[in-house]
Amino acid sequence: MLSGPEFFLVGLAAVIGGAVNALAGGGTLITFPTLTALGIPAVAANVTNTVALCPGYLGGTLAQIKDLRGQGRRLWFLIPAGAVGGIAGGLLLLNTGEQMFRAMVPYLILLAAGLLAAQDHVRKRLVRRAGHSSKSKWGEFWTSVPVALSAVYGGYFGAGLSVIVLAILGLVMGDNLTRLNALKQVIAFAINVAAAIFFVFSGNVVWPVALVMALGALIGGIIGGRLAGTIQPLVLRRIVVTAGVVIALIYLGY
Repeated sequence: MLSGPEFFLVGLAAVIGGAVNALAGGGTLITFPTLTALGIPAVAANVTNTVALCPGYLGGTLAQIKDLRGQGRRLWFLIPAGAVGGIAGGLLLLNTGEQMFRAMVPYLILLAAGLLAAQDHVRKRLVRRAGHSSKSKWGEFWTSVPVALSAVYGGYFGAGLSVIVLAILGLVMGDNLTRLNALKQVIAFAINVAAAIFFVFSGNVVWPVALVMALGALIGGIIGGRLAGTIQPLVLRRIVVTAGVVIALIYLGY
C-alpha cells in the first residue's frame, strides 16, 4: 500500500496527465512511469492506468458528439472492431510476463513518444487531402480491419493510439478532419472501455490508486479545458515527447 505522500504524488501525476491529454495528448507518458516509479509492477501499473483514465475518454467523446451526426453507419462496424481489438490487447497484456513486459516498456514509451511527435504532421496531411477522397461505403467497412489491429495496441499499452486511428481513418474515409477526429475519439473510447472492463475482472487493478487517479484525471481535464487557448499544444507536446524519451532512456538504464 502506498503512503499518504505517494498517493498525493499519484493524484498530482493524474491531474497533470489529465490536463496534458486535454491540451495536447500523451498523458499516459506521465502517469504510467509515476506508478512504476512508486513500486507498482509494470503490468498492474498499465492495467490500473487504463482503468483510471477511462472517464477522460468519455469526456472527450461527449465534447465532440455533435460532429458524429450522419456517421451512424460507420459506428456500427468501427465500435465493435475497436472493442474486440481492445479486449484482445488486454488479453495479450495479461499473458505477458512481468519481466518481459517491463523489458518492452522503454520501447513502448519511445513508440508512443514518436507517435505523439508525428501527430501534427499527420493532421496537416489529413487537412490537405480532406474532401479529395471518394472512397466507397464498402471500402469504409474494411477500415474495421486496421482499426481492430490498432486497437490491439490500444488495449496492450495505448499511448499514442489516437494518432494511429486518426491516420487510418484519414487514409480510407473521404471526410473533413473535424468529423474524422470525432470518430477517432469514439473509437478510442470504445477501445479503452473494452480493455478497462476486461481488466476490472483481472485482479490486477490497484483500486485505491485507480480511484485517486480517476479523480485527478477528471480535475486535470477540467483545468486543461480552461487553459486551452492560453497554452500552445505544440510546445506542450514537445515537452511531453522529450520527457518520454528521457523516461525511456532511464528504463533502459535499469
